[in-house]
Amino acid sequence: MGEPPIFTIRAHVFQTDSRTKAIWVPLSQQAVSVSYFYDVTRNTYRIISVDGDRVIIHSTITPNMTFTKTSRRFGQWADGRANTMFGLGFSSDQQLTKFAEKFQEAKETAKLAREKSQEKTEPSDNHSQGPRVEGTGEGKGPPEDRKPQAAGTPSAAQVGKWELELRILRDSNAQLSTALQDSAASVEQWKKQVCACREENERLRHQVEELETLCRQTGRGLEGATQLKRRIAELESELRAKETEVKDLRKQTEVLPQLKSECECVSEKLEAAERDNQSLEGKVRSLKADLSRSKNRQRHLKSDLKRFLDGLDKKIDDLQEISQGLAELGSEDA
Repeated sequence: MGEPPIFTIRAHVFQTDSRTKAIWVPLSQQAVSVSYFYDVTRNTYRIISVDGDRVIIHSTITPNMTFTKTSRRFGQWADGRANTMFGLGFSSDQQLTKFAEKFQEAKETAKLAREKSQEKTEPSDNHSQGPRVEGTGEGKGPPEDRKPQAAGTPSAAQVGKWELELRILRDSNAQLSTALQDSAASVEQWKKQVCACREENERLRHQVEELETLCRQTGRGLEGATQLKRRIAELESELRAKETEVKDLRKQTEVLPQLKSECECVSEKLEAAERDNQSLEGKVRSLKADLSRSKNRQRHLKSDLKRFLDGLDKKIDDLQEISQGLAELGSEDA
């Protein structure tokens, strides 16, 4: 497997049970890489998945194959050559859609390759004509001087290429015949399994009908019992709520004497505080009166001080005049 993968995605790989063909058997414990490979020589696509050293999927896509989406994240296809069915579980529906698109592209490519191979196997008019050999009549030169063969005559390389393609086509036809036989056997086996599933489905349907009839007969009694149980549960819940309220009331009753004593103590302190407040209010009124009298005395003192300062200024002016007069007298005597 020398060619590189053209598309790779991770998925959980499953395979149908070889005995029942109806049970999915996981081939990997976790999601593994599932890749598309393109074989240039045979012009075919292959789906290959490897888990460690073990190849768990090696499926060549043929035009008869179909990839089916059975759920939003699961798809499957039947491989007639391997006589089994593979299933892939993806982590999202987008991954499932991408894988399905690649599968359809590979299927179309396989279909075109089959049509081309069928066209090549049909003999053409040019290929049916054999090579012509010209004689060496009069006026002709020696054989080594003759002209090349006609353009319609195939060369040895072309014949060898056709023979190789013919062998490849024969091998492909043999493989397809084997795959068709395996597919036919698988179809018969699947038909048997479908018939068995239908019988099992019919039996289960009868059992379901019997169970539904039994449930309808016992449904009324079960409904009454259910309602009774629901009512009992509601009453038990209410009873637990009442018990909790009683416990809270008992605790409050035990604390009530202490609260009463504290209330009396607080009342006494409040009365004492009111008395102190009244006494303080009397002192405040007395202080306010003293403050008012003090302000009045201040106003009188300011007025007296102003009159005193005015008289002092006048006396200072008089003294200055006397001093000037004395100074003038002294100067005259000198």
